Amino acid sequence: MTDALKFQAKNISRVFGHGKKSVTAVDNVTFEIRDREIISLVGQSGCGKTVLAKMLLRLETPTSGELLFNGKPITATGDPRNHWRQVQAVFQDPFSCFNQFFTIRSQLKSSFRLFETKPSPGEIEERVDQALLAVNIKPKEVEGKYPFELSGGQMQRMLLARIFILKPQVLIADEPTSMVDACSRASILDYLLKLKEELSMTIVFVTHDIGLAYYISDSLYIMHKGKMVDRGAPDDVIKHPTSDVTKQLLEDIPDVHRQWIARGTPVHAAE
Repeated sequence: MTDALKFQAKNISRVFGHGKKSVTAVDNVTFEIRDREIISLVGQSGCGKTVLAKMLLRLETPTSGELLFNGKPITATGDPRNHWRQVQAVFQDPFSCFNQFFTIRSQLKSSFRLFETKPSPGEIEERVDQALLAVNIKPKEVEGKYPFELSGGQMQRMLLARIFILKPQVLIADEPTSMVDACSRASILDYLLKLKEELSMTIVFVTHDIGLAYYISDSLYIMHKGKMVDRGAPDDVIKHPTSDVTKQLLEDIPDVHRQWIARGTPVHAAE
């Protein structure tokens, strides 16, 4: 990991509505995300983690404060597509990210529209094949198939194949394992780690599951009611929590994640 900063947030807030009806989703948050780091935003539903992730994606704009990407204000790139070439996302529901009336392959090929210089048709076909193979899908398995013909786990891998095509600097992974079974969940986590290593990528993992966050992360940020209430290296946050929110999240984790924590061997420590 290098010391270069990808994101810097300085006292950023996001408020929806006005006056007495306003809701503060993100409340005066300051943090840094470093190059090639895997950080996790952890908290229960409504804590503000997804709104914060959308600000990193430039889908939401801070109401106040300063948000920098590669040292420049996040809106300084002008056309949002310039930002999206460098920052991409995978979401909780992969089916909502694909048009059900077009084949999987045609939609993966359409990803190249985001490129400033579009590759040749032959290179596009080759790179789609390579991306599918990178997520353990044989190209023939999805030839002519539509999203509704694939399982949830397969569709999550299609989202990850798209990331292999685009090769962004940063990936925002918003609850990417919550709608799949345990086997698919482990595979998706492995693919996220593969993305980090093969593409030298920074990953922001958004989850309610502190056990999964411990397993995959270099740093944890615990959120509650729009604020960051705990932060630090996984071992420090898990073994020495400073907030009641973190303690409650630890009470809720599944037994299998307790075993990972008891062994004291998160993925980040084994690299």
